[in-house]
Amino acid sequence: MWIAAMGDQKELLKKEFPFLSFVELPGYHIRYGKNRAFTFLRLIGSIPKILTRVKEEGRWLRQFRDQTELDAVISDNRYGLWGKGIYSVFITHQLGLRTSLGSWVDRWAQRLHYRLIERFSICWVPDWERGSGLAGKLSHPPRMPAVPARYIGILTRMEGLAQAEGSWVDLLVLLSGPEPQRTILEKKVLGQLGAFSGKVVLVRGLPGGGGPLEVDLREVEVHDHLPARALNEILLRTKLVVARAGYSTVMDLVRLGKKAILIPTPGQTEQEYLGKYLSDKKIAFCTKQAEFSLANALVEVEKFPFVPVEEERNSLQGAIAALLEKINPSPLSI
Repeated sequence: MWIAAMGDQKELLKKEFPFLSFVELPGYHIRYGKNRAFTFLRLIGSIPKILTRVKEEGRWLRQFRDQTELDAVISDNRYGLWGKGIYSVFITHQLGLRTSLGSWVDRWAQRLHYRLIERFSICWVPDWERGSGLAGKLSHPPRMPAVPARYIGILTRMEGLAQAEGSWVDLLVLLSGPEPQRTILEKKVLGQLGAFSGKVVLVRGLPGGGGPLEVDLREVEVHDHLPARALNEILLRTKLVVARAGYSTVMDLVRLGKKAILIPTPGQTEQEYLGKYLSDKKIAFCTKQAEFSLANALVEVEKFPFVPVEEERNSLQGAIAALLEKINPSPLSI
C-alpha cells in the first residue's frame, strides 16, 4: 500500500502511518486571500491551474502503474487519480457545490464536478445516508452523480470509548487551513485569550513547525501540532473547542460529542454553508471571523441549546469489504 502526498500533509501522514510506503505527489497549491472577497477570487482564479493539475495527476498515475502492481486507487478529492483498468474510488462529502454566485453558477460548477467524478468507479461519501446527514445539501444534493455513490459514515481517527486522564481543559483552540487565513485567525484569537480565565490549550495546525508567537501566553499550553492520539486525549477532557468549520474537524468533534464554536474560513463557501447548517441544527455554535469575539461567543454558548448527534457506525467497513471483493473476487464455488 502506498500513500501519495507532499509537504506538510505528507509529513503528518508519515507520523500517523510510519509502516506504510510514501510517494511524492504535488498538490493543488491553493492559497487564500486576506479577506472573503480576495479568497473567493483566488479560488475562482485557481480553476485553470486545478484542471491542469488534474491532467498531470493522470499522467503521474499511469507512470506509477507501469512501475508497480496497482490494484485500486482511493482518491481524496484528487480528480486525476483514475485510470482505465484500475478500480478507482473518489472520496468527497461535497457533492452539492456552493459558490455564492447564484443558482446558475452552482449548477454549472456541479456539472463540471460530476463530469470529473464520473470518471471513477465509485464515489464514497463520508456521511451517513439517513435524512440530510451531517453535511446537509453538500452530501445530500437533489441530484446524485451517475457513478455509483456509497455513504460510508463519518471518517475520524478520534475515539471516545474511555475518558483520558489529566486535568480538564476549559478551552481548546484548534487552528488549521491554508495561509494567510490560518495566521489571521491565530492573531485574532491570541489577542483575546489573555482575558480568558481557565486552562487553555492552543494547537496551531503547523505540522512542519512554526515560529514563536508574537504575544506572551505563559498560561496557555501551546503546540504547533499534535498527533492523533495526543489530540484525542486532550479532546476527551476538553469542555469547549474553538475551531474552523472544516468537515474533518467537525467529524472529530461529533464523534466525541464536543461543544464547539466554529469559525468558517472567509470565502470558503463550503465551510460557510456547513457552519450555518450545523448552527441551525444546534449541533455547533457558528460565528463569522470578522465578528469573532471570544467573550461574546462564550456568553452565547451558555444559552445555545446544543443537540447531541446520533451517529451511524461501521459503514466504512462494508465499503472496504466491497472494494476488496471487486479487486480480488472470491473464486466461484462448483
